[in-house]
Amino acid sequence: MIVTLLAMVILLIGAVALVRSFNSSMFMAGNLAFKRDLVNQAERAVPVVMAALNTGALSTVAGRSAHAAASNYRASMLPTNDQGIPTALLDDTEFATVGQAANDIAVADQAVRLRWVLDRLCSEVGSEVDLTAPGNFRCTVGPTPDARGGSASDLNVATQRPQVLYRLSVRVDGPRSTQAFFQTTLAL
Repeated sequence: MIVTLLAMVILLIGAVALVRSFNSSMFMAGNLAFKRDLVNQAERAVPVVMAALNTGALSTVAGRSAHAAASNYRASMLPTNDQGIPTALLDDTEFATVGQAANDIAVADQAVRLRWVLDRLCSEVGSEVDLTAPGNFRCTVGPTPDARGGSASDLNVATQRPQVLYRLSVRVDGPRSTQAFFQTTLAL
């Protein structure tokens, strides 16, 4: 009888441990699902930024030469933390100097909010034509168009300028205080 009671106590302890382990696993899987959903939600900022760069306020060299808080745009690199996240996304007071909260993308039925900033990877404000002139590189640049597959005979290589790079940084706030940060680099 004592052996049977002892065996039942051991089985009960094992059952409680299994249930707790299962709950922890389910909780972790749920958090990973939220995180994965935030990756998908972050993509909502890309068409907004691409529209501004292609046909909107940032579609001209002059439009990209100066800071534009109305477009969440900085004409020079934003300061970042050790992980490379712009500090403007970490601090609402600093964000107010870079962009406008009205540009946040809210997905109300899913309790998701995206805050984004676009910065030109240049050390100075000014015309990208001047900042990428030979001997005057003050921007991080991508390949010239001929390096992407065009033939040198079709292009006047001497007049080609490197493409200036832009960094889109997105903070996504989701359900259960889930927060994720994403970045991508763009060239026109």
